[in-house]
Amino acid sequence: MKNLFVTDTVKMIGKTVDLYGWVDSKRDHKKIVFIDLRDRSGIVQVVGGEEFKSLSTEDVVMITGLVKKRPEKLVNPKLVTGTVEIEAKTLKIISKAKPLPIPINGDGYDINEESRLKYRYLDIRRARILRNLTLKSRATLFIRNYLMKQGFLEVDTPILTKTTPEGARDFLVPSRLQKGSFYALPQSPQQYKQLLMVAGIERYFQFARCFRDEDPRADRAYGEFTQLDLEMSFVEQNDILTLIEDLFTKLTHELFPDKHISQSPWPRLPHRLAKEKYGTDKPDLRKNKKDPDELAFAWTVDFPLFTEQTQEDFFYGSGRAKFAPSHHMFTAPHPDDIPLLDSDPLKVRGLQHDLVLNGYEVGGGSIRIHQSEIQQKVFDLIGFTAEQKHQFAHMLEAFSYGVPPHGGIAPGLDRLLMAALGEASVREVIAFPASSGGRIAVMEAPSPATDAQLKELGIKVVD
Repeated sequence: MKNLFVTDTVKMIGKTVDLYGWVDSKRDHKKIVFIDLRDRSGIVQVVGGEEFKSLSTEDVVMITGLVKKRPEKLVNPKLVTGTVEIEAKTLKIISKAKPLPIPINGDGYDINEESRLKYRYLDIRRARILRNLTLKSRATLFIRNYLMKQGFLEVDTPILTKTTPEGARDFLVPSRLQKGSFYALPQSPQQYKQLLMVAGIERYFQFARCFRDEDPRADRAYGEFTQLDLEMSFVEQNDILTLIEDLFTKLTHELFPDKHISQSPWPRLPHRLAKEKYGTDKPDLRKNKKDPDELAFAWTVDFPLFTEQTQEDFFYGSGRAKFAPSHHMFTAPHPDDIPLLDSDPLKVRGLQHDLVLNGYEVGGGSIRIHQSEIQQKVFDLIGFTAEQKHQFAHMLEAFSYGVPPHGGIAPGLDRLLMAALGEASVREVIAFPASSGGRIAVMEAPSPATDAQLKELGIKVVD
């Protein structure tokens, strides 16, 4: 089993080591052949002889060699391993590589994205994509450790759940055991995390997979994405904002030491003011928008609880009501505005908060409704039928057994990293993203089901 990364060799001068990896490049000087051996940690120069002549780039090899200190004049300051080289003793070619269909030695921006996604397992060998995925892994670990120290419990919630009208189209999964019925993949763990507050968990989080059948765009992956989902009991809005500001400030210092946060504490902009001053509720507040090392975090608050319902709001009362939720139907109204629910709902402010970074909305949350009568009032205002209300009967029943006031937020991990890294597309921070056309090219998904599969599920496909 391999127990060394190539970057470990800088601490092992004079020792014989076994190294595994890919041939990143080869330089043939007749009697002496140099290769750069690459693994996930970086590259190291290896010196060999005739046995290296048959090597091609991207061959997978195992090399046993002596770690030697480079002469002062041959030190390469651009490499972590630039002070050493490996004098090969034995070479084992584990697998040969054909010529690659796409180059992987640059940043990849000039390569057709369809080709990059088809050969994503090669594209990930690219230093930039590997860096992005490494930072994502480190961010996940940092966040988990931070929240555990703050008394949060990490709890998994179901992937197969119930279809409910929450704001986007569901992905439906047919049930084999209950033919004619369907699961839905969760748009978010919204209802489950509120039920966990009823259950007395008090502080919950998870790195949740969310599934929404929405049209893709640069800052939104098609189909599925990862969000940091968290919920807290017995809190006010300021408690949530303060926690997240501290978390991501510390995360920035740890993962992006070369970047600086424009303003601290982060600005809190009322929605109306943001729209009037910047023309958007997710303004880019960087002082110098050409500076890639500037991170301008901000909060947008005091959103209207409702907007006027349009034909596109098909999931809210089938267009029968005047109002649609600005965020979602579980967002609590501002306490001072509760009387306006009866007289002028469009003037009601919601206790919603959006996290903004460099012009992107990278997270959203709210204080939730915990009073059944207010929840029923919101359902009525958005035109829910008795059947639609029944889809949430489990929530209303749970609330009848003692529910704490609670609220939370769900920063999108992919979009947050995209904005912090200055990437143009969220797909650059996802290992195997769907293309802009909604296809997982590397797997050629989606694909037709067989007649036998459809028959077992009791489904017939109609052209």
